[in-house]
Amino acid sequence: QWRLVESGGGLVQPGGSLTLSCAVSGFNLDSAAVGWFRQAPGKEREQLSCINSFGTVSAKGRFTISRDTAKSTVYLHLDNLSPADTAVYTCAKNSYMRCSDFWQSWGEGTQVTVST
Repeated sequence: QWRLVESGGGLVQPGGSLTLSCAVSGFNLDSAAVGWFRQAPGKEREQLSCINSFGTVSAKGRFTISRDTAKSTVYLHLDNLSPADTAVYTCAKNSYMRCSDFWQSWGEGTQVTVST
């Protein structure tokens, strides 16, 4: 019943920036944690960051996660992008209010391509 829809991906030059959006429905952001992931061809899915139901951020790298509860949207800010950052970026709903290892719903993803 819950849905997550990513947007904001596209083609960007090395050194550029993007802000990805994850619009959620069917649940409130104060009821479950939401995480950002990426997966490049031939690689495992990699968790980038997570924000719990209280808005507490679990930092995983240089990318910054944030949220707007009124808009039911979680953001991921990408900057200083390199070709190695090329991947499909997805958001996911956690089964719990905290950032646990249990993810119960995923968006379809948005493609980020870093190239000249």
